Amino acid sequence: MMQKNSKRNWLIATAVVTSFAAVPAWAAKDAVIAVNSNFTSLDPYDANDTLSQAVAKSFYQGLFGFDKDMKQINVLAESYEASPDGLTYTIKVHQGVKFQDGTDFNAEAVKVNLDRASNPDNRLKRYNLFKMIDKTEVVDPYTVKITLKQPFSAFLNNLAHPAAAIISPAALKKYGKEIGFHPVGTGPYELETWNQTDFVKVKRFDGYWQQDAAKLDSITWRPVVDNNTRAAMLQTGEANAAYPIPYEQAKVLEKNSKIDLVAAPSILQRYISFNVTQKPFDNLKVRQAINYAINKEALVKVAFAGYAEPAQGPVPQGIDYAVKYQPWPYDPAKARELLKEAGYPNGFTTTLWSSHNHSTAQKVLQFTQQQLAQVGIKVTVLAMDAGQRAAEVEAKGVKETGVRLFYTGWSASTGEADWALTPLFASQSAPPALFNTAFYSNPQVDKDLADALKTTDRAEKTRLYKDAQDKIWADAPWAFLATEKLLYAHGKSLTGFYVMPDTSFEFSQIDLK
Repeated sequence: MMQKNSKRNWLIATAVVTSFAAVPAWAAKDAVIAVNSNFTSLDPYDANDTLSQAVAKSFYQGLFGFDKDMKQINVLAESYEASPDGLTYTIKVHQGVKFQDGTDFNAEAVKVNLDRASNPDNRLKRYNLFKMIDKTEVVDPYTVKITLKQPFSAFLNNLAHPAAAIISPAALKKYGKEIGFHPVGTGPYELETWNQTDFVKVKRFDGYWQQDAAKLDSITWRPVVDNNTRAAMLQTGEANAAYPIPYEQAKVLEKNSKIDLVAAPSILQRYISFNVTQKPFDNLKVRQAINYAINKEALVKVAFAGYAEPAQGPVPQGIDYAVKYQPWPYDPAKARELLKEAGYPNGFTTTLWSSHNHSTAQKVLQFTQQQLAQVGIKVTVLAMDAGQRAAEVEAKGVKETGVRLFYTGWSASTGEADWALTPLFASQSAPPALFNTAFYSNPQVDKDLADALKTTDRAEKTRLYKDAQDKIWADAPWAFLATEKLLYAHGKSLTGFYVMPDTSFEFSQIDLK
């Protein structure tokens, strides 16, 4: 009997040892990040959405970048010099850096990428960030010289934009126009799988040039369109972080002791543009009336659950050279008076289109519709999907467009006033060129914006950008609504993950404890 039990115990002990031997010495660190939409392309130069560029930061780096507070930092660039005339930038790059395909990063790689980005024949969606480049030359293996067509003082900010990634020249040659499906960069993670309907998974790049920077074994970026599902995944532990968090879920997540809810400042501006080439929006008094007719404080509470603030200017605070104004006050009596003076005593009928169709956008549209009805403006609302927006708004010029009122948002990921103003207010930026959906044109604003790029004198740039913003604020080509706050959440075990003010991600130090 004793012998039989001894043998049985030995077998159990052996089974236990064997089972432990099959398990790694430590658990893999795999983080799941739930986001709100699919990714359009993993080629940052050819993606128009911040989310795709944010995810691409897993495997790509640029010469410059931003920290979590949108302060510009050197990344692949070691140092730089700008010529006194503002026409040339000489950049020394780090040595000893490898791409994920094993090839060397050097000055030639920078030239290949900037030549591709600045060539209009490539029809890349982010061409406008690089169109000022005249030529890029290799000075020595680790020094590159970039010459501009004319001075452009925001150039380094453009190079810090998430679009300005350095892609492996060998991969560009191998994959050509398919590079968006086969990213190869110098970042801390490399692509493992892209299931286009379900997830992007990246794994640690063991050849990363900054030792021990990649602390996780993998990150899975999972698109979850439904707001409630995204929040639920956090609570069940299916996701370690989620962005954005629907405002209506904030109170629930706040009560969960295992979750940190973060409300952070942003540079995401929400507005309604007026097509100023069309009646009645060609009349300044009509545009002023609509600004007076919308209660921004109530809008912030109703649509954003308090996680926003009324717009304080054409450019959100947090962008370099932003000017701060008093928000337009709510005064429906003044709105009705202005409409009467403009020749619309009984109001008018018009259409309000939206670039988004999610729950928050729907609340903004409904609230605006109700507010304008109170001053006699009857509005028909249409919330668009991405395809409709591209076809009806972004692709049509002033003669074909059906845009009248257009609700949308803008986040200037260069952190500087040029990209917050020029694409939205310069005459040459009307669709289909860029995003001036107001078709606004003021020659002095155009001149201010152009002159600001020609000077490196900060006081002069400040003066020019202030003059442009003063004129835009007075001309009211928009209903200036709100600057959103960023609302995201993560499990307490996840550290080093931030949503940046431009709604991009910073996760260079991401870790699971």
